[in-house]
Amino acid sequence: MADNAVLGIDIGGSGIKGAPVDLAKGEFTSKRLRIDTPEESTPARVADVVAQIVEHFADQIGDGPIGITIPSVVTHGRTRSAANIDKAWVDCEAEQLFEDRLGRDIYLVNDADAAGVAEVRYGAAKDHPGLVLMTTLGTGIGSAIIHRGILVPNSELGHLEIDGHDAESQASSGVKDQLGLSYEEWVPRLQRYYEVVEALLWPDLIVVGGGVSKDSDHFLPHLRLKSPIVPARLRNKAGIIGAAWLASDRREHPEPVLDYAAPGDPSVSEEKSKH
Repeated sequence: MADNAVLGIDIGGSGIKGAPVDLAKGEFTSKRLRIDTPEESTPARVADVVAQIVEHFADQIGDGPIGITIPSVVTHGRTRSAANIDKAWVDCEAEQLFEDRLGRDIYLVNDADAAGVAEVRYGAAKDHPGLVLMTTLGTGIGSAIIHRGILVPNSELGHLEIDGHDAESQASSGVKDQLGLSYEEWVPRLQRYYEVVEALLWPDLIVVGGGVSKDSDHFLPHLRLKSPIVPARLRNKAGIIGAAWLASDRREHPEPVLDYAAPGDPSVSEEKSKH
């Protein structure tokens, strides 16, 4: 890993936050900077805000890579969906856009995946040797699957269909707030969600993040699961820390980029290493 602090940036629907991270400790090296997400959150407008954050910390991060999280499925640098951001992100070559705008190596990652990596490296699942499932309970439900320290990206388990419904439409903390449910009333919804996910994946540990995790004593002890389930430790720092770690790891272990042939042609060209 890099010796210098590595900048992590977390793009959210309401705010874009960044901080340099000491990867030896998994801690911020200076106070986080937050700037409101533009009301029109197009790729170009968001990139302008990200550039402001990079400039703010430029003296602390040298020429190192930057990790950026986004509320989207990300495959090989392309954003495939758009949750709480402008629909112009769908099928955007976003990683390349940020690299062109910033003139730096960028690693773009789904926000829940970044949080999951941070919890495995530094938080509630630190050095866990098995299969860890991270879920973030918020407006929706984000998820990350990490097996023996390796991320399986873009799991999107908040969108499982359970009992005829999209899971996050029934069990997210956003739904809890929307319906005015008490924790006691919310627990059966969580129980149903986690028992289905558990039966599909059989994780060795489940970590629960999102803002509501600070009140985990009100609901986690009431869930009846086979897997241990614990609150996240890094809270709202997790995305930034995980993005920074992944950016540094990408520099040391370049990700192969698959150059697919035209639709209908089953052949795939040889892999090319990025960066």
